[in-house]
Amino acid sequence: MRGRSRRMRRFLHPPQVIVIAYAVSVVVGTGALMLPAAHPGPGRATFVEALFTAVSAVCITGLVVVDTPTYWTPLGHVVILVLIQIGGIGVMTFASLLGLSVMRRIGLRSRLSMAQEVKTVDIGSVGALVTGIVKTTLAIEAVVALVVFVRLLAGYESAPGRAAWLAVFHAVSAFNNGGFALHSDSLVRYVADPWVCLPLCAAVILGGMGYPVLLQLRREWGRPLHWTMNTRIVLLMSGTLLLLGSIFVTVSEWSNRDTFGPLGVPAKLLAGFTHSTMARSAGFNSVDTSAMEPVTWLGTSVLMFIGGGPAGTAGGIKVTTFAVLLFVIITEIRGERAVNILGKRLPRSTHRQAISIALLAVAVVVSSTIALMAATDFGLDRTLFEVVSAFATVGLSTGITADLPAAAQVFLVVLMFVGRLGPITLATALVFRRRTRLYELPKERPIIG
Repeated sequence: MRGRSRRMRRFLHPPQVIVIAYAVSVVVGTGALMLPAAHPGPGRATFVEALFTAVSAVCITGLVVVDTPTYWTPLGHVVILVLIQIGGIGVMTFASLLGLSVMRRIGLRSRLSMAQEVKTVDIGSVGALVTGIVKTTLAIEAVVALVVFVRLLAGYESAPGRAAWLAVFHAVSAFNNGGFALHSDSLVRYVADPWVCLPLCAAVILGGMGYPVLLQLRREWGRPLHWTMNTRIVLLMSGTLLLLGSIFVTVSEWSNRDTFGPLGVPAKLLAGFTHSTMARSAGFNSVDTSAMEPVTWLGTSVLMFIGGGPAGTAGGIKVTTFAVLLFVIITEIRGERAVNILGKRLPRSTHRQAISIALLAVAVVVSSTIALMAATDFGLDRTLFEVVSAFATVGLSTGITADLPAAAQVFLVVLMFVGRLGPITLATALVFRRRTRLYELPKERPIIG
């Protein structure tokens, strides 16, 4: 038996290890949430309720089928918080850090697994990188929690213990783009409060940038000329999408009586920025998302689909993938041969990877929307929004998640899992053997367009 276990570890590839690690985390989280102590009153959570919540937490999505603050006990809330933290840092990163601290050494396959999780090619410095990720995560969460704690204590007369718990939970959920809240209305009660919304937005933005960007900014903040192409693209595209998203949401919801209408001008601007930020992958909502205009749902779906930076807590196809596709189109329109971004030329393998990720994501979203529409009575706008939110691990909802049949909820569970790991990672994990073609076929071009 021990020999078989060693042979299995020998033949497992890094993507397969990551998939297994996330699956194990889901199983453990589901079991913990099914404990009687995790649910108030008699009985316990059903399997689907516990599974959906565990996957949503580990995959840092935030979609829920039950009311988080009332359906779960403090033990259940702690389980959810731990799952969010593990899912945000990365199961393999978290496990590798434990291995480093216990054994003080790490093997090559473990280094490859961590490199796959945090999207780095420098496997020699993975240990230092993982330590830096954890330190950065805890530092940002602590600062945000402190600001929110002071505001809740001073502005809402919350008891110190309650204020501290709310601050920590929402700070961790925000930085990890988890979207879970301990209020039934999420952040609606804080819609006009910049001292709560802006710190949480800052945590969401920082977490969504990706760890490579955060670590480089920490080391080379004053030397922008030394920043990599990845850092520049993430900063440029994130800022652009946040600005355009804020303008779009604010304009489209300005007169909506059920969302922005009753708010003053400063509150409307804050609510627009908050929604644009949360649409990138966070899942908090400061207004009733289910009451928004259909055009806002569609625009939000686009923002959710694009997502945030790679190797971070955000979901979607990532802003770097979107930027590569955008520059590929610009290059083709100009009739140029090489795709150049910010003074650097992209390798052709990057073109193929970006196109593959985008097309696979579109295929998953379209097919899932069709399947969900066939299984329920909801229309295209709500169904598409729900599917994109699950696949992009965002957590925003038009309010239909809890009303879906159990089979449809399990379908969303699969979508969240696929969205967190990525179609490419899952596809690679299914390939047990790679073959190298020893010959090339003759070229021939079809007519395009």
